[in-house]
Amino acid sequence: MFETLALNNSDLALLILICFFAGLIRGFTGFGLSAFVMSLALSIIPPLELIPICWWMEFFAGVFMIKNGWKESDKKTSMHLWLGAIFGLPIGIFFTTILDFQISKFIALTLILMLSLILLQNFKLQFLSTKLGTISSGVFAGMATGLASIGGMIVATYVLASQNSARRMRASIIVYILLNSITTFIFLIIFDVMDQKAFLRGILLAIPSSIGVVLGSILFIQKLEKYYRPITLGLMIIFATIGLFRLTG
Repeated sequence: MFETLALNNSDLALLILICFFAGLIRGFTGFGLSAFVMSLALSIIPPLELIPICWWMEFFAGVFMIKNGWKESDKKTSMHLWLGAIFGLPIGIFFTTILDFQISKFIALTLILMLSLILLQNFKLQFLSTKLGTISSGVFAGMATGLASIGGMIVATYVLASQNSARRMRASIIVYILLNSITTFIFLIIFDVMDQKAFLRGILLAIPSSIGVVLGSILFIQKLEKYYRPITLGLMIIFATIGLFRLTG
């Protein structure tokens, strides 16, 4: 089995640690797992191989969190975002197979950083409140998922632009990511990205990430909800900055 994983002991130990903390963040914010893993694990596993691994971790996280997420979410918004992502995802995966990953990820991370800084200053992005804005955000999120597995950050940017409660924002992101994992899996199979090695790696690393998700969900308590938006935007800025630094450094 370990030969199939194609990882030495030190790399595997580091990945387990990264995935645990990624799950912890996902459990609290409702997103960020793939972005955290992508930011820190690219030196161990190539990006195209990380995408299906992240899928398994996101899928298990979604299963753990969907019970409360479904009840508390803005289902209409989540569905519109998902429908948009269905169109964007195959485009993103296709370009991942033909474009230099550094360029595509640089563009996505730069946009996320700019939008996060704008939202942190409480600027209103009126376009995002329209139906077209919602679907457009979903399309771009789908493309970002296919390109760099960071579609959740795009959706988080959209959701954080709303005036909903922290619990509703978090739940809407959770529902979207789980719905999107269904179509993502189909396209990963179509593009022959989900192979045996990715399957074994994903299942193994989903264990520490799931433990992190459970612990992170426990931390999401009522008295901390008022800090949800600044913490989440702060994490997005940190992820994007780290990702850009690693790309350009």
